[in-house]
Amino acid sequence: MHADNYFIRDQNAIYFLTFTMVEWLDVFTRSSYKLTIANALEYCRLHKGLKLYAFCLMTNHLHLVCQTTEPFFLSDFVRDFKKHTAKEIIKKIISEPESRRSNLLYQFRYEGKYDNRITTYKFWHEGCHAIQLDSNKMIDEKIEYIHQNPVRTLIVENAEDYLFSSARNYAAMQGIIEIDEI
Repeated sequence: MHADNYFIRDQNAIYFLTFTMVEWLDVFTRSSYKLTIANALEYCRLHKGLKLYAFCLMTNHLHLVCQTTEPFFLSDFVRDFKKHTAKEIIKKIISEPESRRSNLLYQFRYEGKYDNRITTYKFWHEGCHAIQLDSNKMIDEKIEYIHQNPVRTLIVENAEDYLFSSARNYAAMQGIIEIDEI
């Protein structure tokens, strides 16, 4: 599919989004970084009109099935979420124990020098691979795909065993964050 097909056209429709790390770096291996993502999603649910139906945070990308409610725009959520989480996690990489610090910062700096909007570090890859979900069938397929991610990569045997996924919520277990009902 051509990149033009991945625009957010309807700002309040339900979308499948994927946020990817630059160079597919395995950044989300530390609990501190993963909790930063979870906390930011929860904040957006409570204060920025985000309706979060499913999510899964892997080591180098984040999948969401979500939408925003008026007067909020999904494009604004994507921009603000990526900007905030990038700044917070880079601060943690600099200030907390991190054996990969110099390599990660070098890669973020290298990626940032090719984007004139970036002053120092580029953390997330451009875009969010937005796919509008126009039917219950599409929504169910994407939620299943998201929840099976840690199973396919052999992190867990059962989807609901992965803490940083809404599969736990769907299995009537306590999730790391709340999700919304469709």
